[in-house]
Amino acid sequence: MRIARFSIDGNVAFGAVEGDRPDELVLDIIKGIPFADFELSGTKVPLSKVRLLPPVLPNKVVAYGRNYADHARELGNEVPDVPFAFFKPSTSVIGPGDAIQYPAFSEELHHEAELAVVIGRMCREVPRERAADVIFGYTCANDVTARDVQRREKQWARAKGFDTSCPLGPWVETDLDLATASDLTVQLTVNGEQRQLGRTSEMIHSIADLIVNITEAMTLLPGDVILTGTPAGVGPLTVGDEVAVTIEGIGTLTNKVVKRG
Repeated sequence: MRIARFSIDGNVAFGAVEGDRPDELVLDIIKGIPFADFELSGTKVPLSKVRLLPPVLPNKVVAYGRNYADHARELGNEVPDVPFAFFKPSTSVIGPGDAIQYPAFSEELHHEAELAVVIGRMCREVPRERAADVIFGYTCANDVTARDVQRREKQWARAKGFDTSCPLGPWVETDLDLATASDLTVQLTVNGEQRQLGRTSEMIHSIADLIVNITEAMTLLPGDVILTGTPAGVGPLTVGDEVAVTIEGIGTLTNKVVKRG
C-alpha cells in the first residue's frame, strides 16, 4: 500500500494511493493514523486536487554517511568499518514539490539520493532478526548537503541540517519486504539528466545493520526516518534546478531549488 499525507481545503489527512497511471491516481482517505489500526473511508479524492505533504513528520531523522564505497571514495574519504550516523532535524523535512532553499552560507550545494526507512513502532535494542518488524515502509529522500560547509566544519549540523535539506516522498510504500528493499535501483536526475544511479544492494551496512546500530543507542518512534546513504555521483545544484529522486518500486520525489528569501 502507498500511504500519502496531504492537505485539501485546509485539512490534513492520510490516504491510500490507488491507481497506476499518474494522471488517474486517487487517494482513499484513511480513518485514523497509519501507525495504528485504521480503515479506509471509501471517500476518494483525485491526487491532482490535493497538495502532497511530507509523508511523515519524524521526531528525528537518523542519517548514515559513507554507506556506499564508491561514494566515500569519490569524496576522498575512507570507507567506514562501522555505521557512521548523524542527524537531520525535523525542521529540515519538506515534501514533494516543495522548494529546496539554497542557503546563503553555502556556495556548493549537492544532491544525495537515498532510500529512506520509515519506522512503524516504538523500538529499542532491536535484534537483527526482528529488524523487519519495526519497519512501516520506505520512501525516497534527498540528503541535500552544503558540501563546502561540510568540509570546513568539524561536525555536519549546519551542512546537512539546514531548513529544507531533507525532502521526503512522495509517499510511503508499505508492501516492500526487507529482502526486496535491499536490492532496489536508486537514481537521481537534475533537469532530466541522470546524475546518480546505484542499487541498495551496494550498501556497506545493510538496512538491518543500521536499525540495530541506532537502536542500541536510542529509542525510535513511529514516523522516525532512517536515511541509508547515497550511491556515487553526487554533485552540484544551482538555483532553478529541478532534482528528482526515483527509487524502484516506490516512486519519484521531485523538488526545485530556489534562492533562499
